[in-house]
Amino acid sequence: MTPVVHGLSLYPIKGCAPTELTTSAVGETGLAHDREFMLVDAEDGHFISQRKLAAMAVIRPTVLDGGDRLVVSAPGRPDHEHKTRRDGDRRPVKVHWWDGVGVDQGDDAADWFSAVLDRPCRLVRVPPDLDRGLEGEGKVGFADAHALLMTSLSSLDGLNERILQRGADPVPMNRFRPNIVVSGWPEPHTEDRVRRVSIGTAVLGYARICVRCVVPTVDQELGVRAGHEPTRTLAEYRRAEGGVTFGMKAMVLRHGTVSVGDVLDVTTWAD
Repeated sequence: MTPVVHGLSLYPIKGCAPTELTTSAVGETGLAHDREFMLVDAEDGHFISQRKLAAMAVIRPTVLDGGDRLVVSAPGRPDHEHKTRRDGDRRPVKVHWWDGVGVDQGDDAADWFSAVLDRPCRLVRVPPDLDRGLEGEGKVGFADAHALLMTSLSSLDGLNERILQRGADPVPMNRFRPNIVVSGWPEPHTEDRVRRVSIGTAVLGYARICVRCVVPTVDQELGVRAGHEPTRTLAEYRRAEGGVTFGMKAMVLRHGTVSVGDVLDVTTWAD
């Protein structure tokens, strides 16, 4: 079978629900508007994620007018429409080991998210002059450390076969929050061996294997922790770098456009 892009997902607000796409521009930091916004603690600026607040999964953002408007919804709450600020007041923010700044999106947005999550928080945006990245692993916005996450249906099928053998329920791909999902590779985890790949008019390169945190145990439809899978099963056969792994983190080598149905042309494989 020919490997093609099966799915594209954009995450406008880090840690919140995705927007499913049919096509997307790909820039230096990944899909256009991916992790362009982030929620941070109102006091210390630390980023907020599903690691501690699973309910973030059901906050659904939609980017409109090229990023000039952001509409967010959550169960049981009135929608909030926000005219975004590309630049302006900046506040210190922290993502893991990285200390930087974000463009504060104002009190109205902060009040809406604080009410939904029941904790004081602020919404910030990637500054237009942000230059963040790891040497040799590409540039990134507010994502943890890399521009894109690629997974494959064959990897999920292989995992779910093992989960079913344990008598547990299979998990959907959205647990892993990928940007690009590939179909057509017969072998699970083929994405781990990709080193350079052309998709549409973009070119991506391998950055590193993706070590997973607890987020894949969150039910992305309900916004609640849903037991020990898939982490428990991955621990049986996908241990590396001090954790369990699933998916490949990629950097952008050439800007372009990627669409569902695009063929993957892998020009360099791992030895």
